[in-house]
Amino acid sequence: MKKLLVVGLMMSSFVFGQKKEKDTLIDRSTEAEVLTKKQKPEPLSKKGQMFVFFGWNRAAFSNSDIRFTGNGYDFQLNNVSAQDRPTKFGIVYINPGWFTVVQYNFRAGYFIKDNLALVLGIDHMKYVMDQNQTVNFKGHISDPEYAGMVQNGQVNLADEKFLTFEHTDGLNYENLGLERYQSLINKKNVDLVWSYGAGLGFMFPKSNVKLFGNERSDRFHVAGMGTDLRTSLNLVLWDHVMVRLEGKAGYINMWDIKTTLNNKPDKAQQDFVFGQILAGIGYTFNTKKYK
Repeated sequence: MKKLLVVGLMMSSFVFGQKKEKDTLIDRSTEAEVLTKKQKPEPLSKKGQMFVFFGWNRAAFSNSDIRFTGNGYDFQLNNVSAQDRPTKFGIVYINPGWFTVVQYNFRAGYFIKDNLALVLGIDHMKYVMDQNQTVNFKGHISDPEYAGMVQNGQVNLADEKFLTFEHTDGLNYENLGLERYQSLINKKNVDLVWSYGAGLGFMFPKSNVKLFGNERSDRFHVAGMGTDLRTSLNLVLWDHVMVRLEGKAGYINMWDIKTTLNNKPDKAQQDFVFGQILAGIGYTFNTKKYK
């Protein structure tokens, strides 16, 4: 009887010991699973992640006062209206050799900390003064031919003899921004991330200006600065492929727009508010989820 009791106690000890060890293994497995979930990186949220993006835009501009100064003239055209100039849809939008022809955008982002990215951007917009308009004139012109085009304090720009004025190669806003990102949807192969932020940069337009019949000025030049507020929705598919929709509003001040091809001090200056909406595709790096 004593032997049976000893054997029974030994067996029960072995069974309870095995059960306890099994429970310990289950707990450790659960703990590892929780740890893996905590460590799983979400696209566009973790320090060290990166993305690149290319897209296309439409833009709108407020009316602006444009001042022209040079040898024999100093005048201002008030409340001048302008539009963007989108390229007709076609092969030009996907041909790498022609990508600068369209209104395009480029972004390169790096997450300097969780949920906060430093983003380098190029916004290639196009600004075209409406030719068919009559605007108020203030100032003086010494050339009697062009002074005679001013009637009752106004000048009609329709015939293009007085002025053509564009930033079509283009209105280039080179900017650096800070953007905060917030995950909205985090699934196995689909993520939706919202961002918002602000940017600051310089204007590097290639302005096409023809004033008073002079040879057209058409060269790249640092003309001023810009600033903006922006927000975007980023759909990330299969951890890497990004589809981005972005809206932006900002202010541009250009105080040194070249209006002649020579080194004369002729220049124009203007400031205006702009709005932009853009869409395109990109790719994210270092965003693969742990299995």
